[in-house]
Amino acid sequence: MAENPQPARYRPRTDILDLGDAFYDAVPAATFPAHVLRFRNDRAAAEIGITSTDLASAQAGVQSEAEQPAAFDALDSRDSRLRGDMLALSDPDWIDHFGRFVPLPNSLPEPLALRYHGHQFQAYNPDIGDGRGFLFAQVTDHRDRLLDLGTKGSGQTPYSRFGDGRLTLKGGVREVLATEMLEALNAPTSRSFSLIETGEALTRGDEPSPTRSAVLVRLNHSHVRIGTFQRLAYERDAEAMRRLVDYVLTRLYDHMPGSEPAIELFDEAVGRIAALAARFMAAGFVHGVLNTDNINLTGESFDYGPWRFAPTWDAGFTAAYFDHHGLYAYGRQPDAMHWNAMQLAVALRTVVDAPPLIAILETFPERYARAAAEAVLWRLGVRPRGDADDRALADAVTTALATSGMSIDAFYHQAFGGWLPEGEEWAAFEEVRARLSDYRPRSDRSHPYWLDAAPCSMLIDEVETIWAAIADRDDWSLFDAKVAAIRRMGAALT
Repeated sequence: MAENPQPARYRPRTDILDLGDAFYDAVPAATFPAHVLRFRNDRAAAEIGITSTDLASAQAGVQSEAEQPAAFDALDSRDSRLRGDMLALSDPDWIDHFGRFVPLPNSLPEPLALRYHGHQFQAYNPDIGDGRGFLFAQVTDHRDRLLDLGTKGSGQTPYSRFGDGRLTLKGGVREVLATEMLEALNAPTSRSFSLIETGEALTRGDEPSPTRSAVLVRLNHSHVRIGTFQRLAYERDAEAMRRLVDYVLTRLYDHMPGSEPAIELFDEAVGRIAALAARFMAAGFVHGVLNTDNINLTGESFDYGPWRFAPTWDAGFTAAYFDHHGLYAYGRQPDAMHWNAMQLAVALRTVVDAPPLIAILETFPERYARAAAEAVLWRLGVRPRGDADDRALADAVTTALATSGMSIDAFYHQAFGGWLPEGEEWAAFEEVRARLSDYRPRSDRSHPYWLDAAPCSMLIDEVETIWAAIADRDDWSLFDAKVAAIRRMGAALT
């Protein structure tokens, strides 16, 4: 959530290839009739050692090729240029790499559609996989983590079934807005890295057609899903399961395997999945499609479709029009994530006995409760006092929001730093007020954002207004202004 980019060295990776080609299929990228760059996340790019040529040329002390570190000697710079430790891309270079998918230097030589299965609305489906996206590159970020650059809308694959492999421009705009908002609200999420309009007219049954097309690139710590494990269990491939367990432990968790690697992995995964559920609830976010193929092992939310932010604390609030039974409603998300964690345990039975997995799975409610308290305190901008007090405060906040009908965003905007205003509309928050009196602020309210009369929110009406300006007039000013406003809020919350 840093307001300014944290520059890093460009360090390409190819770790996924160590798993072997049973985990993916090499695929070609689609050829598009046009490429118009609509969103370029230079903040995220800086963290993986990529900068724009404009930014690079402005840096003091740019190194010549002779002065560049030896690690860059082998880099193929035909499609990009090096500026010191960073890979500097002009907008045309950017489009070549993230719209035409010219390989990044020394990363993956070709796109890889990942293989996986999954429960979709709790019905098992073995006929899925990357149907309109692929893994394009792997890199190391400023925190020394392995990251994936994955796509959405990049063309058909062996798993497209009857789909065209494309993404609507509206879907891309919505994903940028969702990821920017979640990042600002401290929810683990993929980051929208690039959005390029691609000049095709798409037909969709759930929105006015024809509609404009786009290709999105997102930055994730991993695209290894619960469904990745489920496929191996379905195929009873214990050897491949062990390789995948080792990959996740060593490459994603930075953990040297002990005597029971699968149990160690599951223990870590359960904590991450519980924490993600807690962050959703504190953010007032409804993902909409919490299928096992949409839950990754690093605990980051990703692959945004019918998402919404809830205006008030309404347990039955749903995001997807096709979620007829409210399976993934706002208040049911923790249970959905618990169920998904159970499916990972079932898959891991391929290589480990059930009892230790069951024992870990039973810790999910406790881990969720602890993470939920941490998430509420973070959004309140106060320092923890102790487990019992923190949980009591978080429970009081949830009860007051649910009974008062107050806007989730308005409450946290007013309460940040541990202070609540007086007034009849705050009557339901008396217990919250009393408990907050014992807490010290994590951050003050000196940022100008806290002087705003209303919080920065992302409700569906505003999303539709932003899209209407683009669809009707090709006016991107509301979109650009909203991204800037979200990042300003994120700076205030830090």
